[in-house]
Amino acid sequence: MNMRLETKQDFRDWMFSVLNPLKPLYSEGGARLHLGDSGVTYPEVSIEMEAFSRPLWALVPFWKGGGVNGAFEEIYQKGLRNGTDPAHPEYWGGFTDYDQRFVEMAAIASGMIFTPEKVWEPLGAEGQKHLADWLYAINEHIIPDCNWQFFMILVNVALMKNGCRYDADNLKSGLDKIESYYLEDGWYRDGASGQKDYYISFAMHYYGLLYSVAMADEDPERCACFRERARIFAGDFICWFDADGAALPYGRSLSYRFGEAAFWAAYVFAGLDDIPVAVVKGILARHLNWWCEQKIFDRDGVLTIGYAYPNLIMAERYNAPGSPYWGMKTLLCLALPDDHPFWSTEAAPLPALPEVKMMLQANMIVHRRGRDVIAYPAGVCEKYGHGHVPEKYSKFAYSTKFGFSVARSQIVLHENAPDSALAFVIDGDDYVFVRKASESYHIFADRVVSDWQPFPGIRVTSVVVPTEYGHMRIHEVESDYDCTAYDCGFAVEKFTEGYGESAEGKMAAAAWRKQGCTVSGEGPEAAGVVIGADPNTNVLYANASIPAVAYKIRKGEKVRLETRVETFVKEE
Repeated sequence: MNMRLETKQDFRDWMFSVLNPLKPLYSEGGARLHLGDSGVTYPEVSIEMEAFSRPLWALVPFWKGGGVNGAFEEIYQKGLRNGTDPAHPEYWGGFTDYDQRFVEMAAIASGMIFTPEKVWEPLGAEGQKHLADWLYAINEHIIPDCNWQFFMILVNVALMKNGCRYDADNLKSGLDKIESYYLEDGWYRDGASGQKDYYISFAMHYYGLLYSVAMADEDPERCACFRERARIFAGDFICWFDADGAALPYGRSLSYRFGEAAFWAAYVFAGLDDIPVAVVKGILARHLNWWCEQKIFDRDGVLTIGYAYPNLIMAERYNAPGSPYWGMKTLLCLALPDDHPFWSTEAAPLPALPEVKMMLQANMIVHRRGRDVIAYPAGVCEKYGHGHVPEKYSKFAYSTKFGFSVARSQIVLHENAPDSALAFVIDGDDYVFVRKASESYHIFADRVVSDWQPFPGIRVTSVVVPTEYGHMRIHEVESDYDCTAYDCGFAVEKFTEGYGESAEGKMAAAAWRKQGCTVSGEGPEAAGVVIGADPNTNVLYANASIPAVAYKIRKGEKVRLETRVETFVKEE
């Protein structure tokens, strides 16, 4: 499915193409939405409440921008009444500390702030009291020290603006914590974890810009600060998008898919214009259409868990069947009035951007090669905070055209699928060890240097250098064990037109008509090999192969490995 995205109606049609398949699936009372049966870390009531809430990220802007749809209005007004009524069978229930339902309050709060005539006033006195009491509970529990602080902030702003009891102390403390997360150059860290990923764009900045619009009169200084930080951040973040609309697959929560571009909708909603509105429109239109070319819906038109196709291997433990609808935040642009220039201007291509961009606060270099965008991160991450952290943060390279792979297991190479990694297998064992997190690192304008240990007793210093043909890796390795190190290139889609692979001498390659990767190396006993990765390990392609060079590492020796990674992406 590829849709023309020019007019406001075009964007509305896109929204309804995603949301209309949900209509027959809402519960009788309107407060629950059952979309699947896969497991997650929270109970069924939270799963179904989440699925109910997340479409509001698009519906609220739709209503704010003058849209009318009686069916969804009826569903959500009924659902809000029943879901917050303790006497109703579909009541969403009480809370525990760190409750998932606190996350889902944010979309409801947004509705109360920007479209109270749709989600608040129609509820009547009793319904309003139930909803206000239910929302206020976030002030009575512990929430994580991260972007979740914004959920408490938005709830208290919504309660305040509708004349309800709110917690001014929690509102202030939440804002103070957000302030403490700010670094420099427009970048935040995601709270105590220190991660820098899409949570900076679709959480920290997104909510900050919502706040800047909602509280412009009450808190002008802070609102101006949020806007200025977003303005600066945009100059880096635009480099994460390629000319075809794809964004870097990097970090966690990638099942939110087109939420990757939510920042740009908030950017234009808040009136920021350093990057011209035509460019922002182009980013959003290309991105939404890129996603519609992927296999992200089931046969009934419901979004699936995964990335470019349904995939539970790469999913987070908090990805429930309704979780992907978090991506509806990207439809915030629908809140713009009919006469806003966004709707009349022609979408523009990306402007000229640096070929290599150093992003110190993001701990990476970003490289543009033709239609591909590649990030070279330093491997800075919390080691065990979420699932597949090494794969999502610590590979040497992430690409909009080649993606990255997640491990099925740590046993044998084909199950580990260690693309863009230096993978060690100790002699006499099958376990595969890769970089989990760097012990130290340095980011320069033209290279990334990191020190790391895949396993105690194996010490590595890696230098990754972007080049005109791809990138170069230079490793200094010292090991207390005899082992084999596999320096792996990008995963290449197979079972495609013209696919072929080869391994000869010190070189290995995999390619088909649209893309390819060749890896060659110099080092002890260098030998090319192609790893047939297990199905469903790459986030972009259900089946892929990984060209690599294998090196023999002898116990007690310090060796130097030099690996050249070349890629091509055919422009069409």
